[in-house]
Amino acid sequence: MKYLVRDKMFAIGDDYWIEDEQGRHAFLVDGKALRLRDTLELKDPAGRVLVTLRQKMFSLRDAMTIERDERPLATVRRKRLSLLRNHYRVTLVDGTELDVSGRILDREFTVEYEGELLAHISRQWFHVRETYAVNVVREDADAALQIAVAVCVIRMAERERED
Repeated sequence: MKYLVRDKMFAIGDDYWIEDEQGRHAFLVDGKALRLRDTLELKDPAGRVLVTLRQKMFSLRDAMTIERDERPLATVRRKRLSLLRNHYRVTLVDGTELDVSGRILDREFTVEYEGELLAHISRQWFHVRETYAVNVVREDADAALQIAVAVCVIRMAERERED
């Protein structure tokens, strides 16, 4: 299932709908303004919070956490020793690790688990510059988590570029 995402959703304090392939509202991104740290909530169309994304404070390396029901679900960090391509590691609380690699700032990258493709993030499906898709390949993959991972790594890559 492909989900349409526009880059303007990354502004803190802005709310933005992510649409499915049929143009229906699938997720609401709620940017929380006036918070000490970067915080976003990904909600379903009924307004229930599915996941919360937070910039991890006081971390030696830049990191973001993904929470579900106010409990940690995953931590996203830039993978060390990755010179050729952007690599990020997503560590779920159960110890499962997802690998994110590709051209993050170009919005051309993948999320994999043990070499198996879970999601493909790409602009190639759209002609509008600020638009990209999160294509959740596996039917049993958690779409909200895959979108949250994409949002986290893009935010982290953009912050790194600015520094």
